[in-house]
Amino acid sequence: MALLVCAAAAPAEPPRIRVGSKSFTESYILAEMVAQIVDETGEARAERRLGLGGTGIVYGALASGDIDIYPEYTGTIAQAILKEPTLASVQAMRTRLGARGLTLGVALGFDNTYALAVRRDAAARLGLRTIGDLARHPGLRAAFDPGFLDRGDGWPGLQRQYGLRFAEVRAMEHALTYPALVSGRVDVIDVFSTDGQLARLDLALLTDDRRFFPDYSAVLLARRSLAERFPRTWAALQGRLGGRIDNATMARLNALADLERRSFAEAAATFLGRSSAETARRPARELATLTLEHVWLVAVSLTAAVLLGLPLGILAARRRRLAQAELMGVGVIQTIPALALLSFMIPLFGIGQLPALVALSLYALLPIVRTTHAAISSLDPRLVEMTTVLGLRGWRRLAWVELPLASVTIMAGIKTAAVLTVGTATLAAFIGGGGYGTLIVTGLALNDVGTILTGAIPAAVMALVIHAAFEALDRVVVPRALRAAPSASN
Repeated sequence: MALLVCAAAAPAEPPRIRVGSKSFTESYILAEMVAQIVDETGEARAERRLGLGGTGIVYGALASGDIDIYPEYTGTIAQAILKEPTLASVQAMRTRLGARGLTLGVALGFDNTYALAVRRDAAARLGLRTIGDLARHPGLRAAFDPGFLDRGDGWPGLQRQYGLRFAEVRAMEHALTYPALVSGRVDVIDVFSTDGQLARLDLALLTDDRRFFPDYSAVLLARRSLAERFPRTWAALQGRLGGRIDNATMARLNALADLERRSFAEAAATFLGRSSAETARRPARELATLTLEHVWLVAVSLTAAVLLGLPLGILAARRRRLAQAELMGVGVIQTIPALALLSFMIPLFGIGQLPALVALSLYALLPIVRTTHAAISSLDPRLVEMTTVLGLRGWRRLAWVELPLASVTIMAGIKTAAVLTVGTATLAAFIGGGGYGTLIVTGLALNDVGTILTGAIPAAVMALVIHAAFEALDRVVVPRALRAAPSASN
C-alpha cells in the first residue's frame, strides 16, 4: 500500500519531443534552437537525436516515428521527399505531407540554396563567373558532398542541365571540401549559401545562370501529432523562429560554430537570447556519458555475437556440407559497408541503439564463427576417437574435450571481434546510437580535428583495455597446459 502511495505521489515523467538533425552545422544549430524552445515552453522535454546523417536517414526516422521534428528545406522536400520537383509553395507541400501524417511549420526566413564555389584566383585566371562557364574546363577536379552526388537537384541534374564534365568527381564530407579547395587538391565544391566558412575564405560563388537550383527555404518538418499534442510548444516554435532568421543571421550563427568553435547549443542560445552559462558544454560529463554508451554498445553486441557465433561455428564443424554456405553467409555480411548495414536496420528497428546493436552483432560474427569452425575442425581425429572409447559423446565430449582444446583459437577470434567492434561502434552515432562516434560526427561537421580526436582517442584506449582484459580472461578460460604449450615449444 505504501508503495502505491509513493508511486502516486512521485512526479510523472514529462512527455518527450524527439528533435532530430542532419550532420552539418546549420542543421545542428536549428535543431538546438528547437530543443531549447521545447524545454523553455515546458509542455514536454526535448530529447536530442542530432547528427543522424543525410536526408534519407533523418526523414526515414521522422516517417517511422523515431523522431518528431527536424529542420528541412523546401527544395529538398519537393525533390527528395515528395519526388515532385515542380512543387513550389509551402501550402502545397503541407497538403501532400498531411497524407503522410506530417506537417510543415512556417518558413524560418532564409533560403539556403546550393551553389558551386571555386577559389577567387582560379575564377579570375579561368574566366569563371557562372556555372555554365565550367563547361569550357573539363580538366577541373570536383569534390561534392555524398548527398549532392545522389540527388536529382544535385550533381546528376546539374550535370545534365549544364553539360558539365570534370576530370575527377569525388565524394567528400561537406566540412572537408573547404580545406580541399583552399589547398588546391580540388577545383570546384558544392556549398550552401549560408555556410559560415564563406565569411572567412576568399571564394567565388558561381552564378546559377540557368536557374537550376530550386528554392531552399528553411522550415520545420514535423509529425502532425506533435502540433496536436503540444499546441503551446508548436505555437512557440512558430512564433520564435518563423520568419525571424535571415541569411546573414544564419551565416553568422554558422560561423560561431565553424570558425569560433562555439558549441551548437551556444550558437542557438545566442539567437534565442539565452545565457551562455545555461548551454555551456561540460566535456567531462559528456565524455563520461558517451563512454557508458560505447561500453554498452560493445558489451551487448559482442555478447550477442558470441552466443550466436559459437553455435554457428560448432554447427559448421559438425556439418561439412553446411560449413561453406554458412561461412560464406557471415562473410557476405562483413562485405556490406557499415553505414549501409546500419541504414538497412532503420526500416526494421528504427533509429537509436537497437538497430546499432543488431548491426554490430552481425559484424562481429565472422571472426567468431570462422575461428570456432577452424579450431574444432582441426582437432586430431584420433583424440576424438579416444573420447568415444571413454564413453564421451555429444555435448559432454564438446564441453569437456573439444571446446577446452580449441579454446586458444576461439578466444583469439573473440578478441579480434571485440577490438573490431570498438571501432565499428563509432558509426552508431549516424543513426542516433550514441557512443564516441557522436564526437567524431560532430568533429566532421565542424572540420574540427580536436573534437574528432576527443572521440577517436578514447575509442583506441578502450580497444587496448578490452584486449588486455581478454588476455587476463585467457588465464581463466584456456587450460594451463595449452597456455604453457607455446612457451614450452620455444
